[in-house]
Amino acid sequence: MTFALTLISTLLWWVLYSSIGALFLALIAWSVLRWAERCPVVFNRTYFACLVWCMIGLLSIAGVAIHEGITKPPYALLLTTPLLRGALVVDMVIGVVVLWRLIPRVDAHRIRPTSACMAVAVLMAVSYGAATALA
Repeated sequence: MTFALTLISTLLWWVLYSSIGALFLALIAWSVLRWAERCPVVFNRTYFACLVWCMIGLLSIAGVAIHEGITKPPYALLLTTPLLRGALVVDMVIGVVVLWRLIPRVDAHRIRPTSACMAVAVLMAVSYGAATALA
C-alpha cells in the first residue's frame, strides 16, 4: 500500500512540475516561434508540445541523476557529467521533433524545422543558464 501511494504521489508531482515548467517554456517558445515564422502560432498547442517535452526531459534527467548517484543538492557536479550532456543533446533533438510535429501555425501549416530548432536553442540556453545559476 505504501508503495502504491508513493508511486501515485510521484506521478502527480511529476505532472505538476512538468506543467509549471511547460508554461514558462511555452511563453518563450511561443514568442520565438511567432518571430521565426512571421506568422501567429497556436499557443495551446505550443503549451502541449512543451508539456510533452518537459515530461520526457524530466524523466531523462532524473534517470541520469539516479544513475550518477547525485540525487541531493548541490547539483553543480551533475551539470559536468558527460552522461547528462549527452542526455541534453538527445533531449534537444526530441524537443525539435516534438515542437515541429505538434505546433501548427494559424494557417494550418506546420512550423518549419528550422524554427523549431531556434525555439529549442533559445529554451535550452535559458534553461541551462537558470540551472547553472541555481546550482
